[in-house]
Amino acid sequence: MTYEQLCNIREAKAELVQVRKVIAEQGEILAKKTGYRKQVLVCGGTGCTSSGSKKVIEALKNSLKANGIEDEILVVRTGCFGLCALGPIMIVYPEGAFYSQATPEGVERIVKEHLKEGNVVKELLYKETVHQDGSIISLSETNFYKKQMRISLRNCGVIDPEQIEEYIAVDGYQALHKVLTSMTPDEVIDEITKSGLRGRGGGGFPTGRKWAFAKASQNDVKYVCCNADEGDPGAFMDRSILEGDPHCLIEAMTIAGFAIGAHQGYVYIRAEYPIAVERLSIALEDARQHGLLGKDIFGTGFDFDIEIRLGAGAFVCGEETALMTSIEGNRGEPRPRPPFPAVKGLFGKPTVLNNVETYSNIAQIILKGSDWYSSIGTETSKGTKVFALGGKITNVGLVEVPMGTTLREIVEEIGGGIPNGKKFKAAQTGGPSGGCIPAEHIDTPIDYDSLIALGSMMGSGGLIVLDEDTCMVDISKFYLEFTVDESCGKCTPCRVGTKRLLQLLNKITRGEGTMEDLTKIDELAKHMKSSSLCALGQSAPNPVLSTLNYFRDEYIAHIQDKTCPAGVCKALTKYEIIADKCKGCTLCARKCPVSAIEGTVKNPHVINQDKCIKCGLCASNCKFGAIVNK
Repeated sequence: MTYEQLCNIREAKAELVQVRKVIAEQGEILAKKTGYRKQVLVCGGTGCTSSGSKKVIEALKNSLKANGIEDEILVVRTGCFGLCALGPIMIVYPEGAFYSQATPEGVERIVKEHLKEGNVVKELLYKETVHQDGSIISLSETNFYKKQMRISLRNCGVIDPEQIEEYIAVDGYQALHKVLTSMTPDEVIDEITKSGLRGRGGGGFPTGRKWAFAKASQNDVKYVCCNADEGDPGAFMDRSILEGDPHCLIEAMTIAGFAIGAHQGYVYIRAEYPIAVERLSIALEDARQHGLLGKDIFGTGFDFDIEIRLGAGAFVCGEETALMTSIEGNRGEPRPRPPFPAVKGLFGKPTVLNNVETYSNIAQIILKGSDWYSSIGTETSKGTKVFALGGKITNVGLVEVPMGTTLREIVEEIGGGIPNGKKFKAAQTGGPSGGCIPAEHIDTPIDYDSLIALGSMMGSGGLIVLDEDTCMVDISKFYLEFTVDESCGKCTPCRVGTKRLLQLLNKITRGEGTMEDLTKIDELAKHMKSSSLCALGQSAPNPVLSTLNYFRDEYIAHIQDKTCPAGVCKALTKYEIIADKCKGCTLCARKCPVSAIEGTVKNPHVINQDKCIKCGLCASNCKFGAIVNK
């Protein structure tokens, strides 16, 4: 493909895509130029797909045909919009009408009343997008979106990820052309270095420095790799970018190849991401057919191609040397460093490895400049960060905010706060390698250094919100159970240490712990951090240490008082019925799976503690608050 052909595609499709970014009068003018009266964007990300978006799209197309307007309405299956809690999501442009939790039945009404007759079905809209007077509020003005700054997610929910022309319409491959025709490899690396971009996958190593090391390594063969394995529980940032904007990864990896002198790239992605794998495969084939990948790109003589390698779901393969070992066809185990991958990586050759989110920033830095990017964020953490917001939070989903945004802004404003009137207790960041940030630090600006100072880490970007009903000892145990299962077993500190830590936590949650166990935990954790082979073992104690630091009183309550303050640990739980509140409705007795509740109608009931299995069904079903957990 020539640059002229690239620009022709961009010009032809630009207005079609641009109409999705504006509403009202400007949108109506643009819509007239596209050939479609309206455009309907339906989220095709994993979250909405699991909520039934495929059935919604099918119902939409059938209803459009039945109403005779299928040629007037463009239906686009996009990537993730971010508000996963509201899926399936459907947005109608040019109005910008945001329909949430769409159903096939609701779609038929939307087609008839809105798409055909022009009347927005207001009761089916996301409530925050409707003014009291009935007018539609732009998504950018809602609490969820107004504090976000979408760079990595700029095209997710905007373009059809399976149409390369739509990526080109939003300046896709312009950065690659600029690099190949007007920049030297050193200039590219210098621009990335000056931007301050740091790796978004874990430790936050400066991306430009990593590329510079690989370029300086002398070898005829070099490689560019992408970590799309993303094994952290609750993390789905990389997956969503691949599902919504796969070409941004292809463009960035090709730029990295030019910068370090590589001609082959590999994307290591877990097989459990079928939608991401399918869309990336389509994108790779389209890029080759358009001459944007493969031989003689843009006629410059530069060759670069990318292959996909499927992972089998091993968390340890998120560690760079284990990932490369797996690509080579061997069991995914880490290797000692040094030598580092920039010197001796994949197949023993110099290799650059970044994750999807890191690469997603590259094209924008090249097009807009390092000064633009470095103006965003904090002094030591530049740009934006994507977080997978989950747990006890109203707006579960994907958010992208400038570095330095406070935890309070993310939880209370963007996330919509804790549901059911519960209090915020902590936020767990960094997955199994991270730690918990307590409520007392809710005003902490989120960046690499501040999280480390609090005993946590950025990690890939999972942010799990915990409320007052969470047992912090149990949370530590959850993450330890994960790392015990995922340890490759190569080094003794991790293989044995994680199991021993879990044994101590299990002992505490059973009410059998001693204060000496806390000392043992502290000593064992320090040994693991200093002597484990890779970051999995080195960081595995973090969730335990951070909760022990901030919530030591809960550990002591489990040990000395033999109680779980949150009422989560079953061995320390005792359900009792308050006689004065019990109405004798018998609902609890009927729900009890082991017939442990005794009593007659209209008289107070009693729980037989010898039979009780502490499942909690009685308390959750009691309508009078008569059953308490002691």
